[in-house]
Amino acid sequence: MKRSAQFLVAAILAAGVLGAGLMLARAAPATAGGSSDGTGGDLRAALATPQDIAEGKRVAEASCASCHGLSGIAKSKDKDMPNIAGQRPGYLYLEMRVYQNGGRGNTPMNNAVKFLSDDALVKVAAYYANVEPAQPTAASSVKSEAKKADPLSAGKAAASGCAGCHGETGNTSAAGMPNLVGLDPKYLIGAVKAYKSGQRKHDMMKTLVSAVTDAELDNIALFYALQKPAKAKTPSPGNQAAGKSAAVACAGCHGEGGVSTGTAPSLAGQDAQYFIDAMKGYKDGTRKDDAMKAPAASVDEAAIKNLAAYYANQAPQSPKVRKPLTVEEMAQRCDRCHGVAGNSTDPRAPALAAQRQEYLERVMRAYQKGERKSTAMSAMLDGVSDGDIVSLAAYYSRQKARSVVYMPLPTR
Repeated sequence: MKRSAQFLVAAILAAGVLGAGLMLARAAPATAGGSSDGTGGDLRAALATPQDIAEGKRVAEASCASCHGLSGIAKSKDKDMPNIAGQRPGYLYLEMRVYQNGGRGNTPMNNAVKFLSDDALVKVAAYYANVEPAQPTAASSVKSEAKKADPLSAGKAAASGCAGCHGETGNTSAAGMPNLVGLDPKYLIGAVKAYKSGQRKHDMMKTLVSAVTDAELDNIALFYALQKPAKAKTPSPGNQAAGKSAAVACAGCHGEGGVSTGTAPSLAGQDAQYFIDAMKGYKDGTRKDDAMKAPAASVDEAAIKNLAAYYANQAPQSPKVRKPLTVEEMAQRCDRCHGVAGNSTDPRAPALAAQRQEYLERVMRAYQKGERKSTAMSAMLDGVSDGDIVSLAAYYSRQKARSVVYMPLPTR
């Protein structure tokens, strides 16, 4: 059995070779279509000779320069055109193979590489991998200066108008006003939108939330979800023991002890008078919810009061909501594959440093939608907001690109 080839990877971390960092990378075993030296076919470009690179330049002149230029730095106004100068050789080769096989749909790239031989793909990948990489432009630096707004701080600021009734952290001390801590953001967002639309009847609430934007509402809901949950600081008269017995029928939706694990709101620690008013609203139809209509109709006023007392005295729990990551924290996760500051040392993993921001945005959205296939990328981008995508793309577009040189080591 043939042994894997090894590469000595010299990451050029400063202008020139001095101060270069060194690390070892092992290539994949030989596969069908691989080269005779034991490297996978996609890694032959990393072992290119000066003659291979010169031949790759001729391929680039004939097939690639009209869009990417010989420099490999996109000049086109087409925002989807990436910089490919200094890109990692294995990645360039593999991407051209994907286009050749129709894996990106019908695009100009399909036609550009359709009739190129495998040898030509290897050599043109080697050529562009050895061109000086692009550096952040003044325009991209200026564009990326706008810092991503901290949603938690924004939520706290937007929620300041709610503090008079609901308390500074959503823990109410006014009877009849609901506790807002311990609620899943999706539920709270839906409830506020119901007041805005008139589905929930409350003139004061409708007026107060009418000017709240969807983005502000998202931040407010996140702020309350991340506050330390506590019981409402209000009276809760009623028979808690009787309420506990009655609550057995509610646990299927609202959870044991009123701590919901689904889409229904948590009731633990909720203000008793608010609970009573809400149940009466479901009974008389002033508050509409098909799922609550029958349960509310089946209990009398005494049972509602007992349920309210029971739930008000249960310990609320924090919903399963993660604190949003900063751009730098998100980038640290990406750097595990793409290298520090987006400077990959893996010949198969693309470098992101100094790449065009618009291109990075488009590609990340394509992975999210499944237009580009990668289990790892789909998992990494799951739940990442569009705003985070823009921020990540801006971050990498302003990082300094570093050259990388691959040198073969003898096989064992």
